[in-house]
Amino acid sequence: MRIHEENAIKHGDVYTTPDRPYEGQDGEVTVGKGKVKDLVIPVIILITFCILGMLYTGGILEGENIINAFANCDASLGLSLGSTLALIIIIIYMLARRVLSFNECMRCIPEGFKAMVPAILILTFAWTLSGVTGLLGASDFVSGVFESATGLKMLLPAIVFAVAVGMSFATGTSWGTFGILLPIVVAVGLEPELLVISVSACLAGAVCGDHCSPISDTTIMSSTGAMCNHINHVSTQIPYALTVAAVSFFGYILAGFVQSAWIVLPVSILGLFLILYIIKMISGSRQRA
Repeated sequence: MRIHEENAIKHGDVYTTPDRPYEGQDGEVTVGKGKVKDLVIPVIILITFCILGMLYTGGILEGENIINAFANCDASLGLSLGSTLALIIIIIYMLARRVLSFNECMRCIPEGFKAMVPAILILTFAWTLSGVTGLLGASDFVSGVFESATGLKMLLPAIVFAVAVGMSFATGTSWGTFGILLPIVVAVGLEPELLVISVSACLAGAVCGDHCSPISDTTIMSSTGAMCNHINHVSTQIPYALTVAAVSFFGYILAGFVQSAWIVLPVSILGLFLILYIIKMISGSRQRA
């Protein structure tokens, strides 16, 4: 029998609708009651309670303002408390909506934990490697690089950008790179305009390196959430990031001399479009060949 309803769901060669359940090979009956809001609302609940958990550990109930509460919070404890409360409320929500039964909700908990085991192991090894890099004296090495480059102040933004990319890629953390590089950049004693450019170069480079790093927690969680091979995810995103990073590097060289965003930004954007056009022409010629 052919089903014409728009909300029909296909299971192999069998279609189901909310009033026509599908019985799998193991005898489990699946009914199509879920809606988009059943995905969006739990995500909103999780984000909200994680933020509230961080504010709670930061002393928001003791009279601290929001900024100080975030600054003094215990992120690990706050996220744990928030996610646990969010899980309980989401289970209650699913039961109230009759999307899942209580047994189905309980089965999802160990299944979700098993799905996260590879990500947990990668993160553990990544944090270990990051700690080893710090113990080897990465911050002292970077400090020495900047001390030897103070005579080339006009090239300092580009140097800061390149060093930030390398350090963030090696350590897998953008915030750790901020903490190491920003005090060094500020202590160099640059003019206000050049200081702003150098700080922005540090921020951009750290985010770029963190985005490309295979040991970054955000990269690991992205590949895990997309259910794809981690190395494939890293290798496919690096060419795009490095293309933009190369244009940004030359943009920061220009910014060191010009020190005007009205000139540097348009030139960098035009340079990026020019490189993309060249890549398109090269790939088109290879396909024709």
